[in-house]
Formats: sequence, C-alpha cells, structure tokens
Amino acid sequence: MTYSAPLADMRFLLREVAGLAEVAQLPSCEEATSDLVDAVLEEAGKFAAGVLAPLNSVGDRESCRLEDGKVVTPPGWSEAYKAFAEGGWVGLGLPPDYGGQGLPKCVATPVWEMWFSANTAFTMLPQLNTGEAEAILLAASDELKATYLQKLVSGEWGGTMNLTEPQAGSDLAAIRCRAEPQADGSYRLSGQKIFISYGDHEITPNIVHLVLARLPDAPPGVKGISMFLVPKFLVDADGSLGAQNDVRCVGLEHKLGIHGSPTCAMSFGDNGENSGGATGWIVGQPNRGLEYMFIMMNEARFGVGVQGIGIGERAYQQALAFARERVQGRDAVSGAVGQAIINHPDVKRMLLTMRARIMAARALAYTAAGWFDVARHSPDQAAADKARRYVDLLMPVVKGWSTELCQQVCYDAIQVHGGMGFVEETGVAQHYRDARIITIYEGTTGIQANDLVGRKLLRENGATLRELIVDMRGVAAELAVAEGMQSMAVRLDEDIAALERALDWILANGRDRLAAVLAGAVPFLHLLGLVCGSWQLGRVALATTRQADGDSYGADYLRGLAELARFHAHALAVQAPALSAAIVGAGDTVLESALP
Repeated sequence: MTYSAPLADMRFLLREVAGLAEVAQLPSCEEATSDLVDAVLEEAGKFAAGVLAPLNSVGDRESCRLEDGKVVTPPGWSEAYKAFAEGGWVGLGLPPDYGGQGLPKCVATPVWEMWFSANTAFTMLPQLNTGEAEAILLAASDELKATYLQKLVSGEWGGTMNLTEPQAGSDLAAIRCRAEPQADGSYRLSGQKIFISYGDHEITPNIVHLVLARLPDAPPGVKGISMFLVPKFLVDADGSLGAQNDVRCVGLEHKLGIHGSPTCAMSFGDNGENSGGATGWIVGQPNRGLEYMFIMMNEARFGVGVQGIGIGERAYQQALAFARERVQGRDAVSGAVGQAIINHPDVKRMLLTMRARIMAARALAYTAAGWFDVARHSPDQAAADKARRYVDLLMPVVKGWSTELCQQVCYDAIQVHGGMGFVEETGVAQHYRDARIITIYEGTTGIQANDLVGRKLLRENGATLRELIVDMRGVAAELAVAEGMQSMAVRLDEDIAALERALDWILANGRDRLAAVLAGAVPFLHLLGLVCGSWQLGRVALATTRQADGDSYGADYLRGLAELARFHAHALAVQAPALSAAIVGAGDTVLESALP
C-alpha cells in the first residue's frame, strides 16, 4: 500500500485553523509565505512517498542487528538518510545560525507528520537530532555549541537522549550513572542506559549522546541529576573525529514493532580496568540536568503525538483503499451483491471514525504548533504568555490523547480488513505493531495524565484550563449562529459542561484526596482531548463557511469537512459526559476495590 500525503487537509488546517498567516507576521517567521509552505509540503510529500514509504516494510521485515559490537540498520536506511540530510530536512525548524531552515513549528509539524506516516522507525533518528539541538541551544556552553550544533542540525551526526536505566524505568530519581570531574574540565561517565533509540548505528560517522548522570556530591533524587554531552567519537581541536570514546552498545531489544529503529542498551565506561569512564562535558549547570532534559523530552513528546497522527493516517489510507476495492457480502438494505465493502454501514462508520479522530488530533497539534511559534517569537508579551500557558497545559494531551487515538485507528484499520488484517502480508498489522510503543515512550499515558492533573491543574488551581474553556465557549457561540451548525453548538456546550464538572471535582478533591483524583487522571486526559478535538473541529466547520463558492479548496471538500465535524460531534463527542462521570467514580472504586 502506497502513501500519499494528505496535502489538502494540511493546507486547510495551516491556513484556516492554525493561523499560518498570523505566524508569518512574527519576527523570524516572515519567510513562511503561503507559496513557500506549499512548495515545502509538496517536496516533503514526494520524498515521503517516493523514498521513505517503500522502506517501511523493509525495515519491519529486515530489522536491525548487532554484529561484532556494531549496530547495522536495514537495507536502504543509510542511503535514505543521506538524501534526507542533504535535502536540509533535519534542520527544517532549527535556527539558520547553525545551518537550519528556521521555518516556524507550525510549518515543520505537517512535514514531520509525513515522515512518521511514511516510515516511523526511520524518522525517529532525525527527530532525536531536533530535540537534542533545542536542548544544546538553550543550556550548553558556547564551546559545545560551536563544536556540535551545526553537525546535529545538518544531520551529519546523529543524536540520542540517555535517560533510564535497568533499575530505574520511568523513575529517573533512581538513576545511578556517575560522572567524575576531571582536571581539564571534562567528566568521566560510568554506568548503563537502556531503551536508547538509535544509540548506535552505521548511518552517521558520529553520534552525540545526551546523558543524565550524578556528580559525586549530588543530592539524592531528581535534584541531583546533571546532563552531559558524550560523543561516540571524540572531536579534535580542528573539528575532525579522533579516538572512539568508551561508549558502546551491549544489546539490542527485540521489539513488537518499529523493527527498523535500533533500541539499544548502552554502556558507558566499561572498556576494561583502565577505562576510567567515557569522556563527556556537562551541559548547563550542575544538578539541573532533568530541567534541561525536559526541553528535549517536551520536543519529543510533541513529536510522539505527531507520530500518532502520522501512523493513524497511514493506517486509515490503507483501510480506505482496501474498503474501496474489496467486494464482499450483500447490501443490508437492498440485498444487492457485488458492492465494495465501503458501502456497508458499519465499515463506513469505522472509516469515518478513523478520519474524524485523525483530523481532531491533527487540528489540535497544528494549532499547538502555532502556539509554540507565538510563544517563541511574538513581541506581544501577553499573547506569548497565553500561548506558552496553552502549550504547557495541553502538551500531555497532544502526546497522550493523540497516541491513544492512534491505537483505536489502527485497531479499526485491521477490522476493516477483516481476516486479511490479521495477515502480515497485507501490511496493516505493521502499523498496529509500530503504534503500540507510542503510548509508552516519552512517558506513558498514565504519566502524561498525572502531569496534566498534578502539575498543570492543581498547581495553578485550573486557571489556564478555565481560560481555555472561555475560548471554547466562544467557538460554541459562533456555531450557534452559523447556518446548519446549531446542533454542533449544543453538543459542544454539553461537552464543555462535562469538562467543567470534572475540573470542579478535581480541584475540590485534589488537596485532601489526591490518590482518588489521580485514579481518574487518565479518563480526564481522554475527556480533555475529546473536548479539545470537538472544539478544533468546530473551528474547522466554521472555517468552511468563510470560503466563497468553495474558494481554492473545492465545494465538495469543504462540505466533507463540515460533515466530518458533525459526525464527530454526534457520534464520538457524546462520550464526554460518560468520561466526566467516570473521573468521579474511578477514585472511589479503584481505591476501594481489591485485586485477587
């Protein structure tokens, strides 16, 4: 099954929902004209479909292997990455000062969605570069920036982040990796890290690891974590590569999916008695490593949310194509035979559900990307602060909700295929397997939900969410006076009321009954995502009414978007009151129930 970038949806959302024109007025974003963005999307779509998508099944089938202590990636990976880097795609949204294109995040986001749709396992490599570059930009010394940033932004060298350890899992307070200061200002690191994506490979001549470790005098817990830059090969004064550092991959994980992405166990400083440790340099201030790493993690979490949208889109396209071609069964109403299964009401329901979920999550992610741009570039401090608050509040939703939706989309894609969906040769099972990890890495859905409730809502007594709800109600009010959209307005008002009931309960019980509140945190994340999706699709529906005679989009396309928003409101968003009730009920029943 081939992949075709959904350019019409991407263009519409960028122009009519995410505020591309407004972003292009911001300082440092002026080059993001409509013509340039169209050209970027077109070229990215060609590369995704022509180069990356054909390698997707190759990576799944051939996987990665560890030979003589070195990781070998699937056939075609190195050649594709060379073309990717030479095309300037790694630095699409990174600063021109270090060789990047400097395009706004709202432009880079749909491009990354294409990469993830076409080949998630491959795209995890350049995604790591972007997050690492952001962390180095903010926290590293000028010397480290001068040595490493241009190489990372161009994609000449690869990047990783090394957080967890065998005994730690998601509890980073339990990490034991040590960093001993040296007289020359460097550090020697010793310890082991696990689950390191692209921790080793032959694709780039050097790999730059960001590693969390403890100094000898570090306080316990997360307050004693520092961040270090540790290259696979040391860099000489003239910028050339020197001796290999004491860093090596000691094992590859055999995974359910993303087989083309090497997931490594990494060892630092264990190359014999005289090793002394892997040479590294501290990034930023001592004991603030987790703070800096969260820069990279937040970039990665947003990127993982976009992964969910991308994989979901690929699964939807495959299911839609199969449903149009597969002839089976008898029409339930007329009794006619010889019709494609897309005419069966339940199959059409599944396909509409898949598309509605993807579009809701995509609209939220693109809008959030626009907020990133406003927060970073707007000279209007009030607007920048509001955008930053919205990004911080909804980052767990973009990551957690979008990836959970992807599971349902891939599930439905297999169901549309029927028995053929369970057969590997059709290819749809790969999307299901690849997607399963995205609800886990960069923080499980439960971790995202606890962050949303504990750090975002309770810490500020729900102030930012109250502010967001005001914006949502504004869209509901516009729908109420738009021709043919009154029923969506009623539905959105009911969804917002359900959200407010849940928020009120959380705020009333968060201090004295925190365990009960956290027991309902995941349902709350789903509730907020669902209502945000309804809000965004409401904005989509309103945008269709502002186009004269179909404008450049076409009347049929616009009518389809409005119908999709109506379907989401009446077939999916009706779950909001039930989720609201579940949040209240989960606390008491979870805590009081016994397990066998």
